[in-house]
Amino acid sequence: MRRFTVATSLFVLSLAPAMTQAGDLGFTDTPRLPGGKWHVHDPARPHPAIVAPGKNASDAPSDAIVLFDGSDLNAFKMSNGKPADWILADGAMTVPKREGQHGDGSLTTKDSFGDIQLHIEFRSPAVVSGTSQNRGNSGVILMGQYEVQVLDSYENLTYADGQASAIYAWKPPLVNASRKPGEWQTYDIIFERPHFDASGKVTKPAYVTVLHNGILTQNHQAILGKTDWKTLATYHPHADALPFTLQDHGTPVSYRNIWVRKLAPSEE
Repeated sequence: MRRFTVATSLFVLSLAPAMTQAGDLGFTDTPRLPGGKWHVHDPARPHPAIVAPGKNASDAPSDAIVLFDGSDLNAFKMSNGKPADWILADGAMTVPKREGQHGDGSLTTKDSFGDIQLHIEFRSPAVVSGTSQNRGNSGVILMGQYEVQVLDSYENLTYADGQASAIYAWKPPLVNASRKPGEWQTYDIIFERPHFDASGKVTKPAYVTVLHNGILTQNHQAILGKTDWKTLATYHPHADALPFTLQDHGTPVSYRNIWVRKLAPSEE
């Protein structure tokens, strides 16, 4: 027993110097990184905040703002300012059937956002009705300006810049990653807001990255401007933070599990 104790102690002591070398915490005799004040492996460089991930990849992490967990519509209002009236059932909210033209019942967030990571899940009706743009049509309209299209694009031909995960009227998705009608689908969207100077001129366009069902469909794609139908998109100066909208296009599209993370500008 005594020999075992001594041997173990020696083994631990032999590891101690390697575990506590100054180089493990960084260096100050290294080149300075371009565009900033830090050295390569700088020990003084701030460490990132710790964020606990959700149990599953689609679950909200610890720093997320949960906008919809299936229990209520409190984070949303109608685009006309009235209380949200979408159908709430089975952990999802669904566009209700309305009289008159589509688009009268879009939802918008009560809170405003700029640069964000957005997770949202959607489902087109299981019973297929209509073709092209009249089939499972909705949209995630970032800042109320820039639309990532929601559409049933499973074996449903339409114009390329109007199918699911397109930047509507601008960029088709890199691939069509759509699931069958009636199946839940996911969008994970990274959005960087546009920047304007004092005169309203664009100094940096908006950018969007989209993963549709875990597949990259928009890769840090610059956005041309405010989304519009049959019109070339252009920018209109706006605030640094605005609500985003879920579009009512006359189809009973459902949504669930919506959360967002506000993103700070990258540290230089």
